[in-house]
Amino acid sequence: MKGLILVGGYGTRLRPLTLTVPKPLVEFGNRPMILHQIEALASAGVTDIVLAVNYRPEVMVETLKKYEQEYGVSITFSVETEPLGTAGPLKLAEKVLKKDSSPFFVLNSDVICEYPFKVLADFHKAHGGKGTIVATKVDEPSKYGVIVHDIATPNLIDRFVEKPVEFVGNRINAGLYILSPEVIDMIDLKPTSIEKETFPVLVEQKQLYSFDLEGYWMDVGQPKDFLSGTVLYLNSLRKHNPQKLASGSNVIGNAIVDPSATIDPSAKIGPDVVIGANVTIGEGVRITRSVVLSNSTVKAHSLVKSTIVGWASTVGQWCRLEGVTVLGDDVEVKDEIYINGGKVLPHKSISSNVPAEAIIM
Repeated sequence: MKGLILVGGYGTRLRPLTLTVPKPLVEFGNRPMILHQIEALASAGVTDIVLAVNYRPEVMVETLKKYEQEYGVSITFSVETEPLGTAGPLKLAEKVLKKDSSPFFVLNSDVICEYPFKVLADFHKAHGGKGTIVATKVDEPSKYGVIVHDIATPNLIDRFVEKPVEFVGNRINAGLYILSPEVIDMIDLKPTSIEKETFPVLVEQKQLYSFDLEGYWMDVGQPKDFLSGTVLYLNSLRKHNPQKLASGSNVIGNAIVDPSATIDPSAKIGPDVVIGANVTIGEGVRITRSVVLSNSTVKAHSLVKSTIVGWASTVGQWCRLEGVTVLGDDVEVKDEIYINGGKVLPHKSISSNVPAEAIIM
């Protein structure tokens, strides 16, 4: 089987982290985002993976070559000279995706969930249609495009309703699909939306079905959702792989701590915290609902809450960081500084308070 991951462009929503590292290689749960997807695809029997990119593929090549060997897959880059939307990349990767008659997976690189690829493939083959959309249930469907099913045929999609005013359902497109190769014949090599142009045609043909996703789902393409997705991911680990979570007298709730990290016994970590490689956490530090990326230091008695601390950054003593603050690569926060919702670009030094949401350039 085959899979295509829509990586896209500059990762602007996740800046300042993506000013240093391409979005697919930003660590989520201490592993590059894209590795979660490659591992899930490989475990479902996928042997060919295409990354649809239009920005800095050369930075990812070396890392992904390692994954090819580790997971026994072939990873190729499909490089767009212009952004091709969500359908155009399928046409561009036609040579790989139509190499045989087996269906192929399509997924958005920002989506984190309990990937159901094996079950999804079985479901797709059983109904015999050309396409299957993975659907997830949401509490506020009025914010999304909602899937409405055919009354007579289970899971057959009848139509999509964009941001419905009245309740018509609570299932939305989760950004994961499995498609038969003939769908590519419906797509032109130009900027095209699979959601707005390809799927409505399949609905008219009564060839598009939906599959309900079990478990959590989150688009982690921006900082606040990255942190929310981290909470969901850690909860999932608690259910399915609790051995991957940290334990100890200074760990509260769900947390991942890299074995190379150094944490003072008086510090309190958690709940919902990820500590990366070679991180140093000082005396009396309190960290909650945050991610501290590799080679960073949080000095004594600081509070880090709802924050992403970028690589090789330093948070001084008696600091307070909160409000979805994001430090880029190699940021220094001086002692006794308060940052509330600041987005700090790489290689900056912060010596005055940031009391409200701001971009520090």
